[in-house]
Amino acid sequence: MTTTNAALREWVAQTAKLTQPEHIHWCTGSDTERDELVELMLQRGDLIELNQATFPNCYLHRSHPSDVARVEHLTFICTKNKADAGPNNNWMDPAEAHAKIDALFAGCMKGRTLYVVPYCMGPITSPYARCGVEITDSPYVVLNMRIMTRMGTQALHRIEKEGTFVKGLHSVGDLNPDRRFIMHFPEELSIKSIGSGYGGNALLGKKCHALRIASYQARTEGWLAEHMLIVGVENPRGEVHYIAGAFPSACGKTNLGMLIPPDTMPGWKVWTIGEDIAWLHVGSDGRLRAINPEAGFFGVVPGTSPKTNRNAYEMIHHDTIYTNVAVTADNEPWWEGRTSGTPVTDWKGNPYDKANGPAAHPNSRFTVSAKQNPAYNHLMEHPEGVPISAILFGGRRREVAPLVYEARDWKHGVMVGAGMASETTAAAVGAVGVVRRDSMAMKPFCGYNFADYFAHWLSFEGKVKQLPKVFHVNWFRQDKDGKFLWPGFGDNLRVISWVIDRCEGRAKAHETPIGLLPHKEDLDLKGLNLPDSSLHQLLDLDLAAWHAEIDQIGQYLEEYGDRLPAALRAEYQRVKKALG
Repeated sequence: MTTTNAALREWVAQTAKLTQPEHIHWCTGSDTERDELVELMLQRGDLIELNQATFPNCYLHRSHPSDVARVEHLTFICTKNKADAGPNNNWMDPAEAHAKIDALFAGCMKGRTLYVVPYCMGPITSPYARCGVEITDSPYVVLNMRIMTRMGTQALHRIEKEGTFVKGLHSVGDLNPDRRFIMHFPEELSIKSIGSGYGGNALLGKKCHALRIASYQARTEGWLAEHMLIVGVENPRGEVHYIAGAFPSACGKTNLGMLIPPDTMPGWKVWTIGEDIAWLHVGSDGRLRAINPEAGFFGVVPGTSPKTNRNAYEMIHHDTIYTNVAVTADNEPWWEGRTSGTPVTDWKGNPYDKANGPAAHPNSRFTVSAKQNPAYNHLMEHPEGVPISAILFGGRRREVAPLVYEARDWKHGVMVGAGMASETTAAAVGAVGVVRRDSMAMKPFCGYNFADYFAHWLSFEGKVKQLPKVFHVNWFRQDKDGKFLWPGFGDNLRVISWVIDRCEGRAKAHETPIGLLPHKEDLDLKGLNLPDSSLHQLLDLDLAAWHAEIDQIGQYLEEYGDRLPAALRAEYQRVKKALG
């Protein structure tokens, strides 16, 4: 198999000359191809078959202990002008970057197969979808890309029809951390990654293409590529709204994307369109419409249980690739948070000893088709996407940020997103409770200068007939004893209910210097035994804390210097003045 696209044929030939593989395989995405790759990996020991009676078609992959997460310090944005990458990115000159990484690619596929993986990010017939081709020497990557994207012959046909694609070159190399780089060339629409087999570094359709390169494409073409969930909600009145939400890691993004209404809120329905990435375009109806560019979920396993995320828990019991989990005596996958089974082998393949740390790696993963999610909806495949009524920005804050507040308008909403922050948890390396700014949850993923990114967001005012309302939420307020004030999980639907009522123009709110807050009687708290004192703290505005917060936001925004949009600076000054 080859292609009618001359540029693709030539690129594959040049890459083969550089990397010197033993074989070249053009991926079709067929079931037969998948079965052959699984068999090959089982024979090589790259996959381990799990209990097929209880976990049919489930397999375990163990990565090298030095290769278990994204490596932000080795991730570069390579633009001709350093200022275009911005202080939010590591930068390298494109010529230097190509020379450095191509030297590592030289001969790296000797004795291996070079896989050509054509893929489509988004529904195959969507005008909002974009295609790419990943060249890789990892069958693990091929299997994962088959789940995470629309991969194979259909994608190749679209590439041949359109003539354009993002180029992604990947090799596991020798897995030496000193010879590991993830390079992005947004001006060339290309990616080069070597030395890692881990998902975020190796599945180039995911963060590399769908966020870092796509965010650059989106600015050029007039849309948004965002680190956001997309959830559909129908209330007991029969009103349907779609909500997008940006949350940094450990802030409940996947749980909200797969939310199950509590028994105390009958008549509500929730379905998942996406739980990680959203591409938002101005639709023909003048609204901001979103597609999920992915076809699967590459989720963190630890903490997944029937209580925390029943949908995720149920969908990973068949046809799932597990990465770096533990194994029980009866050969089932195990992770911290799983309510049954006992680990006997840890994620490294050694006999489990709790003195050596968790049984499953804290960043262990599942890869699974989105169609296995009990909350899957066919609108995930809708070419035109879904209309977005509201955008949520969320962080993990013990104090300061109330449970929910609404931005006054789009400009204020952009400032809220730009200033959003989270406090580090025990899962992160370093001190606990340190406040880190993560604008729109895109700090690790924006492929260009954040100041220009804020300007791009601001540019949608006037372009869109009905802009989404913008809200900030915080499920993580704590009392003085460190106990959470809000139950979270399914009960977050109570906040979504107020958000929807605000979109429909029927819920009340009162104006404060930071935005519009609900009165306590505006929230649906039926069946929730929440003390008045807790509710008061959840909706309280601590002016002294906010004076400190706004000063810190100001210091952060000044990092972007003269490129910071004047409109954003003016909006910041307006909020600062309102706080007094």
